[in-house]
Amino acid sequence: MIFKLKTMYPNSDEVTLSGKYLRKFKIDELPQFFNVLLGQMSVVGPRPDVEGYYDTLQGENRKILQLKPGITSESAIKYKNEEAILEKQENPKLYNDEVIFPDKIKMNLEYYYKQSFVLDVKIILKTIKNLIS
Repeated sequence: MIFKLKTMYPNSDEVTLSGKYLRKFKIDELPQFFNVLLGQMSVVGPRPDVEGYYDTLQGENRKILQLKPGITSESAIKYKNEEAILEKQENPKLYNDEVIFPDKIKMNLEYYYKQSFVLDVKIILKTIKNLIS
């Protein structure tokens, strides 16, 4: 279970007005620090994904599952506006399945092999820079 602030109307795919603000500045992610304190997540690591994606990984890509989910990552920074990117696509699910998700896997697998304290600090600083700009 991941802690998050609600940003959508109940039983809907529509984001609330306050939810748009919370999502824009990633404030809805702040409660996930409770998950970090509980040892369920790390600050840096692959973002948790919806069912039907990470659970279907094959071969070497399954190594990503050995990492604790994180609040931020290189792929989270790159796709911070993922919803906006998908809104522009004729077939958002297909674009996610064929372009975005494979790219996230590639980036997260690269993190798996290169993970270090220094890399984590760089990703955290890059995340903060992205939030400010």
